[in-house]
Amino acid sequence: MQNLLVTLGTIDAETWKTVGWVALIIAVIAVVIVLLILLVGKVFHVDADEMVTKILENLAGANCGGCGCSGCSGFAQKLASGEGDLSACHVTSPEGKAEIAKLLGIELKAEERTVAVVHCAGASAVHTFRPVGASTCAETAALFGGDKLCKEGCLGCGDCTAACTESGVRIEDGVAKIDADKCLGCGACILTCPKHVIGRIPASAPVYVACSSHCRGKEVMAACDAGCIGCGLCAKKCPSSAITMTDNLPVIDYAKCMGCMTCVESCPKKVIKARFEG
Repeated sequence: MQNLLVTLGTIDAETWKTVGWVALIIAVIAVVIVLLILLVGKVFHVDADEMVTKILENLAGANCGGCGCSGCSGFAQKLASGEGDLSACHVTSPEGKAEIAKLLGIELKAEERTVAVVHCAGASAVHTFRPVGASTCAETAALFGGDKLCKEGCLGCGDCTAACTESGVRIEDGVAKIDADKCLGCGACILTCPKHVIGRIPASAPVYVACSSHCRGKEVMAACDAGCIGCGLCAKKCPSSAITMTDNLPVIDYAKCMGCMTCVESCPKKVIKARFEG
């Protein structure tokens, strides 16, 4: 320490002056760098905010939550940050999506409008116990997979009705029903259903399968009067070969479906339904 003081004492005034100037220059450079960082951050923040606003102006504004976000604002922020997928929104018009794609500088994928349908018609499904204290589908599903013998059917507690912003879903005889005229195709009900009974089909689809069970016919009949027994008559009689049987359940290729209703008429359990029926 004493040696250091002796050394410092030997430095002349001119050297101290030089050191002072160097320190001042370093301080000025540091301040300029900090200001530049703050300025750039502010500019980018403004640009990001403007982008979110412009995206919001082109979204449908339904705030349905079908995209997985809490609302359109949250979805716009995800899109602006590059984390969102524009195809996750099924409500915004093609024109609106085209404008958003321009803003983001991305290619707009060709999409067909879709709607939700309930792949279950099990109003008469056999119940195995009474779910005391469970008031929602999520709570009921947590109890041994639900209170019905069929573990792939609608639980009927109405979580989907609460999720629908258009009042397009109702519970009828213990099973969810979707009003085709009110459905926006947002998918909020699909995300809410713990049994994944609600699915998405093209809005132009003339028919849909109202069952989700992959069990064999004997098991299905023991659990529900309205379930698919996997007989395959629909696939055999379809004139356009639009139906294939996959794991005891018909799968419809809507690109081939002509809407002739042969499958609806031939189904012995009336599992295949016309689009605007029920």
